[in-house]
Amino acid sequence: MKEQNTNFDEIIERKNTDCLKYDFAEKRGKPKDVLPLWVADMDFKTSSIVLDVVKQRVEHGIFGYTEAGDGYFNAVAGWMERRHGWKVEESWLMKTPGVVVALAMAVKAYTREGDAVLIQQPVYYPFTEVIEENGRKVVSSDLVLERNSKYKIDFTDFEAKIVEHQVKLFLLCSPHNPVGRVWTREELLKIGEICLKHHVIVVSDEIHEDFVYGEHQHLVFANLREDLREISITCTSAAKTFNLAGLQVSNIFIPNKELRLSFKRQLNAIGYSQVNTLGLTATEAAYQYGDTWYEAMLYYVKGNIDYVREFLQSELPDIHLIEPEGTYLVWLDFRALGLTEHDRERLIVEKAGLWLDSGAIFGSAGEGFERINVACPRKTLELALGRLKNAILN
Repeated sequence: MKEQNTNFDEIIERKNTDCLKYDFAEKRGKPKDVLPLWVADMDFKTSSIVLDVVKQRVEHGIFGYTEAGDGYFNAVAGWMERRHGWKVEESWLMKTPGVVVALAMAVKAYTREGDAVLIQQPVYYPFTEVIEENGRKVVSSDLVLERNSKYKIDFTDFEAKIVEHQVKLFLLCSPHNPVGRVWTREELLKIGEICLKHHVIVVSDEIHEDFVYGEHQHLVFANLREDLREISITCTSAAKTFNLAGLQVSNIFIPNKELRLSFKRQLNAIGYSQVNTLGLTATEAAYQYGDTWYEAMLYYVKGNIDYVREFLQSELPDIHLIEPEGTYLVWLDFRALGLTEHDRERLIVEKAGLWLDSGAIFGSAGEGFERINVACPRKTLELALGRLKNAILN
């Protein structure tokens, strides 16, 4: 099939489409005309091949209960092996309407109320929410920002927190949102050794697995060793890679039969079975035919990251880029400006007219930082950074 739409410079109007990013600013306490670069979806149309396949499905006109057939699994498995060197088995696969739902199901399946669940802040804030809202206790082994502006894991603290709080479940973010780390084999194996030693189950959120730059390589935690596979729940989706979040399909791989049955019981308990019909259609098409679009999109996003780096270095040197190894979410250090959380919010929202994600929502370790989504046309990014510059300098 011939790919058609790789013009990522195209500005696509998203207002008045019930878009969370663009249409709900006022309801969330922001000015109506704020420029949003917060929530993690892209301002690009998905692959035209995916659109064509979905249109064909829509034209059929019936949207009854739908299950995934062999074609679906083959497409998903093909992508995982082709892109990540992981051969998955169909029996491992469970589908949920999103990775966050899977995180919540895992918390309920593998812990009891009052138990501690380990995370690594600053981290994607729903990690904290699904733990607390299910009556569990959040324990964080905070990532450490070193002088070379790279986040590292404090393995001594990591193990100590597990022992002190009798942790039996760890939520791993890989690649890490928001700090952009792509964990090395050595780091992942060290995590695995500690978790094996203390009988900790690892839920690995790998939804950003397809966004990795330079010499870095995403490694599936469950694929490192057989013993790690047996303690792993791997959460994936085409949602980020192909901008399909609203179609609500995620692929969760659980090789260990006992863990899989426990997870399935939680899905059954909420009465959930078949996932979104069009989500299945789009995911299968994306993984089967979307390579060309994906590679062009990744190249474009990498160019946007390069643009942010160069702009900050030349125009706003007091704002420091934490070099992203993965994801399309850039972590910016505003601390040199010496602003309080309140004053920085005023600067960004009221003076610059921007809607970013304050680092504080990712945990106390994120205070003084901002997360910005760069998966947008270059002109949008130029406008946003220009507004930020004018707000700071004037």
